[in-house]
Amino acid sequence: MEVEQVAGEAPVRPAPGPSPAAVARWCAAQGWPVHPLAPGAKVPPANCSACQQAGHDARQCRCRAEGRWCHGFHAATTEPELIDRWWSPRGPGFGVGVSCGPAGLVVVDVDAHDVPVPPRDRVLPGVAIHDAVDLTGLANGYHSLALLAALNGSPNPAEDAATLRVRTPSGGLHIWYRSPQGLRLLSSGGSSSGRALAWQVDIRAHGGYIIAPGTTTPAGTYQPLGPVRTPAPLPSWLARELVRTGHTAAVTPPARPLAAVPPRARQAVTAAGGGTPAERLLASAITAVTDCAVVPSGAAFSDKLNRAAFTAGGLVAAGRLDHTDAFRLLMDAARTARPGQDRRARQIIVSGMAAGERRPLHCEGRPS
Repeated sequence: MEVEQVAGEAPVRPAPGPSPAAVARWCAAQGWPVHPLAPGAKVPPANCSACQQAGHDARQCRCRAEGRWCHGFHAATTEPELIDRWWSPRGPGFGVGVSCGPAGLVVVDVDAHDVPVPPRDRVLPGVAIHDAVDLTGLANGYHSLALLAALNGSPNPAEDAATLRVRTPSGGLHIWYRSPQGLRLLSSGGSSSGRALAWQVDIRAHGGYIIAPGTTTPAGTYQPLGPVRTPAPLPSWLARELVRTGHTAAVTPPARPLAAVPPRARQAVTAAGGGTPAERLLASAITAVTDCAVVPSGAAFSDKLNRAAFTAGGLVAAGRLDHTDAFRLLMDAARTARPGQDRRARQIIVSGMAAGERRPLHCEGRPS
């Protein structure tokens, strides 16, 4: 989808803007199923009268097979014939929605609503924000997302110029990412009392849809920022946060039996329940690595292995662990989690241990 741009990050209104049909075709060409939005609105058009009856099952509905758009994102398609029919120039002027789950997308929807700030325990669900943390100036989803990123020591997704970002007419931001394979992520609302990532930060994934870039409503156009039109892979730290906050469905394969874990790695894992503080610290880090064996991708394996290697390096530098033993333990854990990736694992371990050895880890305050 071609959109005129100027230098910098500012969105530019297309002149003339792409037609809804062109937007729908462009999205479908990316492999993203699309469905109509009611003219001038952000919601799907009403179902037919039969589909509005109580107890009607969308999964058994014939409307989709007969070319109708009933049931919103459940009817999303990439079929050119349906797209041309739904967004015909003689049609009602539908907008374009993208069904995120089938598209393999996770979209972080940042709002900037002028509403009261919730209590501290609702800003980042599941994260206790100490009273010493100054929240002066926190006013919307941009701030809560930036706070979550900072607590993870990671870049702010709102500033991620490597992925597709779309400015909304209300001043919000849609940050588009590709969902990790093997991880089925679910939608949520940022102010929900149930599943939520952060205040005024919604997640659009399975069970939800997102308004396509280039779509125009009476409030304005959903305008891409910068030149990037391709969603980048979901950052590993965001994937971890979404798992922590209950955005996953149980689709991961069963865990491997402990007998499949190489002896040295198994020794380190079982040491978590006993041994010296240094042994328990290393065992905890190695357990995080071996746990990746139950998730084929999207488990932040590299980050966890690097963190374990950094910990091991610090313990080696403090004289609490032998370098050769630590390297072997880490390699065994990596082979358990990702068989056949020795070269990649070795690079991560060497780099992580080298960084850790510059910061000796003495476990002060605990007997060694």
